[in-house]
Amino acid sequence: MKHFFNRRETIVTEALDGLLLTSSAGRLARLDTFPEIKVILRADWDKSKVAIISGGGAGHEPSHAGFVGKGMLTAAVSGEIFASPTVDAVLTAIRAVTGPKGALLIVKNYTGDRLNFGLAAEKARAEGFGVEMVIVADDIAIPGINQPRGVAGTLFVHKIAGYHAEAGADLETVAAQAAATARDIVSLGMSLSTCSVPGQAHEDRLGAEEGELGLGIHGEPGVERIVLQPVADLVTTMTNRLAAKVSEAENYALLINNLGAVPPLEMGVIANAVLSSPLSGRVRLIVGPGPMMTALNMNGFSLSLIRLDAAREAALKAAVEPHAWLPATERHEIAIVPAPRVSARHAATSPSDDDRIRRLLTALCEHLISLESELNRLDSRVGDGDTGSTVATGARSILSRIDTLQLKDPAATMASIGEILSTSMGGSSGVLLSIFFTAASKAMADKADLAVALLAGLDRMTFYGGAGVGDRTMVDALAPALSALTSGDIAAAARAAADGAESTKAMRKAKAGRASYVGEKDLEGVPDPGAVAVANVFKVAASLT
Repeated sequence: MKHFFNRRETIVTEALDGLLLTSSAGRLARLDTFPEIKVILRADWDKSKVAIISGGGAGHEPSHAGFVGKGMLTAAVSGEIFASPTVDAVLTAIRAVTGPKGALLIVKNYTGDRLNFGLAAEKARAEGFGVEMVIVADDIAIPGINQPRGVAGTLFVHKIAGYHAEAGADLETVAAQAAATARDIVSLGMSLSTCSVPGQAHEDRLGAEEGELGLGIHGEPGVERIVLQPVADLVTTMTNRLAAKVSEAENYALLINNLGAVPPLEMGVIANAVLSSPLSGRVRLIVGPGPMMTALNMNGFSLSLIRLDAAREAALKAAVEPHAWLPATERHEIAIVPAPRVSARHAATSPSDDDRIRRLLTALCEHLISLESELNRLDSRVGDGDTGSTVATGARSILSRIDTLQLKDPAATMASIGEILSTSMGGSSGVLLSIFFTAASKAMADKADLAVALLAGLDRMTFYGGAGVGDRTMVDALAPALSALTSGDIAAAARAAADGAESTKAMRKAKAGRASYVGEKDLEGVPDPGAVAVANVFKVAASLT
């Protein structure tokens, strides 16, 4: 798997420097022990309050350094990727930020972290520092385990401990609040792939149709493999297991965490599924969705719940300096605002049926839907991979409204198709085809000649769209087909469309559309997917006449 880095040996230090260089001036700093000892700390720290220290291996960004700042962590200690920082590194951090009020160490429940932070705490106490340590073990993936892992729920402890420390509480109070918080957190994650460590060979243990439930944040295997399912079903499995661990009578805060590589679009779908599940009735606050405790580029997410009381709710809502913490949002319903009502330009008309037109439209739409995967495949090579989905969406919309059309009136039918495509078919293709059918409708109403009307639609479409024959678009199939149709020979039009689509294979440069951003080498031998769709429309039309 490919990664952006220079040398594996410097990836962590360069990433931390990147964080420092892009943070507000005067907010963060690093100790001069860098790069052997990697400690990021608050630049404004005056040791007048309890210091909150956390850390662990790199690879979980923005954790841990991304949460250093007023209201959260005082310092973060980083090891190499997925490797605990050394005892000396942790002890150096304690010495650097601990004042008379002491320091709290927040540690995820992994052996390396427990041992290194634990020994550092003992050495610091021997030196006279007041130090307490809280271990977070929020993962519920493995039933009955004595030492559950610490995962994304650790961020709740960072936030609540930081809140009390910032308010001036003493170490005993801050530690007690953190420990109680840690006891009341449950988390569960799942992924569709393992993560890939820069500079190491990657081997994904999951099959193409498999996911993994309950895996850790270092890529360690999950509790069980599951068959790939719709996200609603995956979320149901997770929320049912989480619900079994929490009280029905309590309110909770929910953290929706991206483990690294889930696109924001899919995280939105995940959030919707979680907040549409029965578990959502117990959720009062929501943090996320977003990448907060990642596992490099793992294509997965985790859900964490913490029981709320008034103090915790205030702590989680409090504003903090680190931008990596996403503000908590109260659970709410979707607000719906009425859209403006536009008066119809013409009196409403009743649908009318024409068996021949209905069969033609149905056959065309069903054929375009069947081409969805193939057109997407072609478009993934020369564009953004969505032509098939876009065309299929438009076709499905026409089929769903076919009973509302005035099929006996070709001009009215084309006008309706133009309206349908303008609202249901995304991207530039939807607009262009809406222009095409809208203009053709007007021409058809003026003169009942289908070929002339369609050419008028093509004229308007190319005027607004800017593409012509030879530009490697659907026009390369549509224009010759409509020219041939003026003779009344639909078979000739189908042949012309097919030839036009085929000709795009040899066009080394696209002059319009997403393909215009693609290099000549990638375009070679691949037909334009829009032109292929047009050729198939004429092919089906010819077969029915």
